[in-house]
Amino acid sequence: MTEETIREIEDSACKRAVAREILEDLTEWFGLVDSREEYIADSGGQRLFAAFDGSVPVGFLCLKETGKDTAELAVMGVRRQYHRRGIGRKLFAAAKEAARQAGCSFLQVKTVQMGRYEQYDRTNLFYRSLGFKEFEVFPTLWDEGNPCQVYVMALK
Repeated sequence: MTEETIREIEDSACKRAVAREILEDLTEWFGLVDSREEYIADSGGQRLFAAFDGSVPVGFLCLKETGKDTAELAVMGVRRQYHRRGIGRKLFAAAKEAARQAGCSFLQVKTVQMGRYEQYDRTNLFYRSLGFKEFEVFPTLWDEGNPCQVYVMALK
């Protein structure tokens, strides 16, 4: 087994290919085809950090500028068989440093509110473990069955 490497991908088509390969492996989180396709399309225009096991992409994270001082973790995924190996943390560390270098003061991320679905509870715990703090819940941003939890983190 090789050590996973993290690198930023510049080419838009490569970004979309990596996003597609990973998201199509994670249908329990990205099961809505229209939403998944939107994440994939949007990834081409965002900063994308990918984790590779050799030459095989095993995870990625997209960073999106949302304001003068804020960036958002727009989408993130790690292949199931690579979970719990620190890849998400490595991807986040690369994105956090890039946001800091770009002059951002804050990072934000959105997910489904804790207590709705087990897989999203694990996601919430992951973001909290990175140092994100609960900011606000938008009960109907997505729909009533999926209240949107916003987490934030100060970078400075």
